[in-house]
Amino acid sequence: MKLTIARLGHHGDGIAEGPEGTIFVPGMLPGEEVEGELSGNVLTGVKIVTPSADRVKPVCSHAKTCGGCQMQHARDGLVADWKQGIAAGALAGQGLEAPLRPILTSPPRSRRRATLAARRTKGGTLIGFHARGSDTIIPVPNCQLLHPDLMAAMPALEALVMAGGSRSGTLDLTVTRSLAGPDVVVKGGKPLDADMHLQLARIAEAHGLSRLTWEDEVVALRAAPMQRFGRALVAPPPGAFLQATAEGEAALLATVREAVGKASRITDLFAGSGTFSLPLAEQADIHAVEGDAAMMTALDKGWRMAGGLHKVTVETRDLFRRPLEPDEFKGVEAVVIDPPRAGAEAQTATLARSKVPVIVMVSCNPVSFARDARVLTAAGYKLDWVQVVDQFRWSPHVELVARFAL
Repeated sequence: MKLTIARLGHHGDGIAEGPEGTIFVPGMLPGEEVEGELSGNVLTGVKIVTPSADRVKPVCSHAKTCGGCQMQHARDGLVADWKQGIAAGALAGQGLEAPLRPILTSPPRSRRRATLAARRTKGGTLIGFHARGSDTIIPVPNCQLLHPDLMAAMPALEALVMAGGSRSGTLDLTVTRSLAGPDVVVKGGKPLDADMHLQLARIAEAHGLSRLTWEDEVVALRAAPMQRFGRALVAPPPGAFLQATAEGEAALLATVREAVGKASRITDLFAGSGTFSLPLAEQADIHAVEGDAAMMTALDKGWRMAGGLHKVTVETRDLFRRPLEPDEFKGVEAVVIDPPRAGAEAQTATLARSKVPVIVMVSCNPVSFARDARVLTAAGYKLDWVQVVDQFRWSPHVELVARFAL
């Protein structure tokens, strides 16, 4: 069967229209003429007859097999336009539109946090990302996505897999770059006993890990795994959320700062460990709300140790089940809200009745964002602009910041 790719889908697949409906063609670009065998609604054994001018040689030698990146075969400009289009399309689906600012993209080799799959083998260890749609682990010694400090941690990860992995099961290794060295969380390893605990602690010391967490237990803490949020230093709890790249975080923060303007009282919802709260405390009093008590404790400690910041109060609260009510925003001049992928339907509903002058929404899911944006605009808020931030380079993920004002 011969087809012409019409567009890119939300997951980066090429999409063509065949005689029986939509056909998905992985790894292809709009305008390309391809041929292959149809299997259900997917074209397999694909050969490119006419390549797109937007097709480029992947920068990574693992691009064809590794599932960590889906879009290295596409020109950066095409990917930028595609991601802008995803945001615009999500808004249009809710009957909304807004000015979209030029996308801000993180550079290669900037990911400071990643979860790798690992397994012991007969000859040693296997560590990498899963192949697309497969349990097969692809080693990535020349990865162009991960920060060099994460790549430098591979010997430590290999030692951990040798000590606590098995040939029958897969380990998840979440490694985060911190100011004190790699912060590692291991899931799926052998049960801890006294000997294992001692062995893991020795590995952490020998390889300069800042902290090592095995399942839910911290087995080694060589130095607090600090992250800098503005003037403050914070040690987030093991596995806590952190923006994927320092450059992406800086882009999000700069846009949030611009959006809140000169507000002197700000409420930060889904505040995490203080990504926005602590830098914004340089100019305003902050009330930070988050459902995870450990992250609230880390944020509060970071504020108290920093000094010279405005007042920061913290509240542990499940904003899905118990959102802040309109009267709790009395006197608040701006709200920053950064929910997970599901969005913040319940909290948005109460915000819409709050009459807060400015609402700044940070989102990692354009679809749930657009749904929540419609609630705010229906209540009289104007969607001033949307800033798309691409810190998951070469992937289908889209993040954005949007400003709403009365």
